[in-house]
Amino acid sequence: MMILYALQQSRAHRIAWLLELLGLDYRAEVMARDAETALAPDSLRRIHPLGKSPLLDDNGRVLAESGAIVEYLISRYGQESALKPPTNNPAYPDYLFWLHYAEGSLMPLLVMSLVFQRIDTRPMPFFVKPVARKITDGVRAAFLKPQLKQHLAFVESQLAGRTWLLGETVSAADVMMSFPLQAALSRTALDLPHIAAYVRRIEADPAWQRAEKRLGKLELL
Repeated sequence: MMILYALQQSRAHRIAWLLELLGLDYRAEVMARDAETALAPDSLRRIHPLGKSPLLDDNGRVLAESGAIVEYLISRYGQESALKPPTNNPAYPDYLFWLHYAEGSLMPLLVMSLVFQRIDTRPMPFFVKPVARKITDGVRAAFLKPQLKQHLAFVESQLAGRTWLLGETVSAADVMMSFPLQAALSRTALDLPHIAAYVRRIEADPAWQRAEKRLGKLELL
């Protein structure tokens, strides 16, 4: 049996979704975040030196990085499924794009947005706070908000008229993109009707709902 080490409210949900889609047997070990930092607990370092989530133990081989875990699971257990198009399929280049775009382009912007939000709310001396706020507001206005708007508008346009990113069938590309788009809806005020409908489809999927029963409901702030 595989073991999924999952941090609460994290990227681990999409790994559990993929495990459910593949019908693989696994046990979920759900860990609480550190109460002060909201980061992974130190205990995860006993499983992998980086101490991050998600981690997947497959018969003693521990894998980190959700993108690597997704590719590993698809290559080893999902080759005959519809979750990955064949290399000669016209959708294969798009599959590769979304698989890597999720963490390579979109997620860093959302992480930066969350970090700045925490800087704004973090206790600090009163004479420092205006300076810190001026810096974060400046970066938001000059870089972060325009970039997020551009990227989310692109994804929104790609989802128009589609059920899933590659068409009518869910794929591992959707698995990788699920968390960034769930996070985007919770952290931006943009009007994104196609993304919102897409996220609703994910969360209505029976495999996703089975994953949430194991890991708890994903409720991003």
